[in-house]
This record gives sequence, C-alpha cells and structure tokens, in this order.
Amino acid sequence: SNILFLKMSSATKQLRLPPMPRISDLMRLYGLRAKKQLSQNFILDLNVTDKIARKADVFDCNVIEVGSGPGSLSRSLLNAGLRHLYAVEIDKRFLPSLELLQDASDGHMSIYHADILKFDMVKPLKNVISAEWESDDLPNIRLVGNLPFSVSIPLFLQWLEALSTRSGVFSFGRIPMTLVFQKEVGQNMVAEALNYDRSRLAIMAQNYCHVSRAMEISSSVFVPEPKVDAWLMHFIPLKKPAIDAPFNVVEQVVKAIFSKRRKIIKTPLRRLFPENERLADELLDRIKLDTNLRPHQLELHDFNLITKEFMKICNENDYSLTPLPVNKPDKIVNE
Repeated sequence: SNILFLKMSSATKQLRLPPMPRISDLMRLYGLRAKKQLSQNFILDLNVTDKIARKADVFDCNVIEVGSGPGSLSRSLLNAGLRHLYAVEIDKRFLPSLELLQDASDGHMSIYHADILKFDMVKPLKNVISAEWESDDLPNIRLVGNLPFSVSIPLFLQWLEALSTRSGVFSFGRIPMTLVFQKEVGQNMVAEALNYDRSRLAIMAQNYCHVSRAMEISSSVFVPEPKVDAWLMHFIPLKKPAIDAPFNVVEQVVKAIFSKRRKIIKTPLRRLFPENERLADELLDRIKLDTNLRPHQLELHDFNLITKEFMKICNENDYSLTPLPVNKPDKIVNE
C-alpha cells in the first residue's frame, strides 16, 4: 500500500505555487471590500491560513472549499499538497483574484461561482477514493471553509442531515469537515453534559460527529475585524449516531427540549404533544428519567431514550412526528 500511496502522491507533492502578489494587494487592485450584507470577514494572513490548511488534513485529497473569498485560504490549501481544490464562491467580485490563483495552480484548482447551500458537491469531483462508512478509513475528500458566520450554521446542519442518510457527497464515506465558527458557537458545539453552554447545536453535532476544536483564531486576524474571536472546528462523522432515529425527528426532540433551556425537561417536552401535553409526563415515566433534570444535564443516551419513546407514543396515537416548525435550507438529495 506504501507504493500505491507514493504513486498517488507524486502528482500532488510537486505543486508549489509561483511567487504571487499579496492577497491584500490583489484586493486593492480589484477594489475589493468585504461586504457587510454578506457578513464577510477574511483572513489575509497566510501564516494563519497555512495553519488552517494543516489542521484540515488535506494532503492528497479533493478539497471543497466553501466561501473562497479573495483566495488566501485557497492559496494555503494548494500549498498543502492537495489533489484538487474545488473553490466555491458566491460573490463574483472575487472571481478575478481566484482565477489568478487557478492559472498558477497547474491544473489543481477549479472555481464555481455558486451558493454553497444550493451547490451540488458531487458533480465536479474526480478521482475520488471512497471508503465504506463502517470502516476506519476516510474518503480522500475534505470540506473546508471560512464562511460568513450567518451561513456556517445552516450549512453545517444541512451537511449533518445529508450525512445522516449518507447522501450527496457523504455517499463516498465519512468525510471530515473543518469550518470556522464564532468562538461562542464553537464552545456550544463541544459542550458536554452538565455544561451550561450545551445547546441544541451541541446535541446535533455530537450525535453525528466526533467534534473538536482545531485552533483558536483571534478576531484581530480577520479583515474587517469582527467583534468576537473564532474557533476552527473539526468534525469527523461517526460510524453510528447515538440517537437511533431519523434526522428530522431528532431535530424535533432537540428543538423542543432546548426551547426552554432553564426549565425542567417535562415543561419543554410538552411542545412535542400539542394534542395531549400530559403525554410528556407519561414519556418520562416510561423511560424512568428524572423529571427534574434540565436540558443541559442530559447525556446523548438520554436523548436517545426520549426520542425512541416519542416515536413510539406518536405511533400509538397516530400523532405527527414533526409537530414543530424548523427553519432550514433545502435538503441535499442524490441526483
């Protein structure tokens, strides 16, 4: 297998970008500014983007970069010895700057002017080495990005839903994701039971992925500087989620429970049974869960018990499994 690895890597190792203008000069040259309405914040310091590229573990991989902006992280990713970079950017003002990089990339980069929430990530991929979901291997694909904070959470939830059914790009296997989030969101995502930061997002993320903080990013490295620091978060999909239920049902239960985070759980659980709120008490009684617990005290296996019992009760009473409205982007479906 070492021979195969060397053979695979010979093409990728060679790429060293020629000397290029600084990203800040390119932005000046093209008259580019971060747009407020797109809530853009760029990292122009290549020392920082090089570190992000290292943490994203992209060597010899097909990398889909979401929100490439003027291309500083793209440049670092190319220098990290990837196989191919698929740069997705919604703002056409950055295309000339990215095209300059593409010309220097010796065929290792493609650019897509698209909204990542609607972009089909499977179509452009070439030379994919997939991996069985249950195996310890990972496919040679990575999802990486420094997105506007307003897009990062809906996109991450869209990816979680896709990976829950192994759809879209996740049909190739357990693809690692490396994304920049506000520090506070990152703290929520890694919060364990009993930690007050534990939130709806923590349960969704930890149910489907191994979640870790790859690095802290000071607000001072962003242009323009946001009010908060950021965390680079790294996610590797789990072979098996902790909560054994369809994604939209998990989402309902988690949303209901965290809708009143400071209350004891039987209060918010009533929202799952609009036809008969008393069933919330019955549910907790059936699974023998302490009714005085609060949402942040629940372990993932508690959520599993609650969710499975919720499905049973809905089944017995012919109730809807999705009583609560949930705002979210379109689903990723296999074409």
